[in-house]
Amino acid sequence: MKLIIQIPCLDEAQTLAVALADLPRQVEGFDSVEWLVIDDGSTDDTSAVAKRHGVDHVVRHPVNRGLATAFMTGLEACLRLGADVIVNTDADNQYNGADIPRLTAPVVAGQADMVIGTRPIDDTQHFSWIKKKLQRLGSWAVRMASKTKVEDAPSGFRAISRDTAMRLNVFNAYTYTLETIIQAGLSNLLVLSVPVRTNGDLRPSRLVKSIPSYVRRSLGTIVRVAIIYRPLKLFLFIGAVFMAAGVLTGARYLYFVALGEGDGHIQSVVLTALCVMIGVMMWMMAAISELISTNRKLLERLNWRLQKLEDRIEPAEGS
Repeated sequence: MKLIIQIPCLDEAQTLAVALADLPRQVEGFDSVEWLVIDDGSTDDTSAVAKRHGVDHVVRHPVNRGLATAFMTGLEACLRLGADVIVNTDADNQYNGADIPRLTAPVVAGQADMVIGTRPIDDTQHFSWIKKKLQRLGSWAVRMASKTKVEDAPSGFRAISRDTAMRLNVFNAYTYTLETIIQAGLSNLLVLSVPVRTNGDLRPSRLVKSIPSYVRRSLGTIVRVAIIYRPLKLFLFIGAVFMAAGVLTGARYLYFVALGEGDGHIQSVVLTALCVMIGVMMWMMAAISELISTNRKLLERLNWRLQKLEDRIEPAEGS
């Protein structure tokens, strides 16, 4: 079996060597361990540093395309290179490389499709109090949306089976962490969490430039993924809220009509009609989006089957 450890990078020449020095070259359950760096349009010598320090594969974007795109580029490259399991980690040496066997063991044993490393958030000194609380809140929201038991949803330290990597699609360019968990959970893939250790902070986070920005983008990601993967329930719920509001305002108008005071409450009729119309539109959107979602699932399944077919053809050609 082959393990490939991938590292998305953007201008990481100062920290990459430290991160690489922490990675293992041998992991139990694997015949070979290779390293892959995705240089996401760096303006420094990140790629050169990677090659000098023994990285087996370097993939480079000519321009910066975002962390999520770099993550997906890495998965695609790992699949082409024959990885049976893929581990994703950060170039700033945030995660302890000695914990990689903890991530891969459940995947190798067939007990999980994806394993997320749970950081000791409460003990991480460079995390502010509000960031710790928001991390907990965000992980709770992802658990609710994905129906998984992931404890640290924003963690980028994770192991992914080959089959799971074939199924993943990330539509958000900002970050892959939340979307991949929600997609995996709603696709009935088994997602587990294991505790991992972290190293000292080498540089400030580039992803979390400010707490309000991170919260806004994370909420947007969760809503966007819910629309993509759970459109029927989402639009039915929104439609039901507007229909309930329409029923209440309509009942209020009828109450005043019964008292002979209906002429002074025409606005309630207008509001009732507006709420009912919006509710009906939401329910129509629910039906249409469910049809679109069904087509998306069929396309995902087709893409997965094509990749499985390619896996079977390539060894036959090489034999």
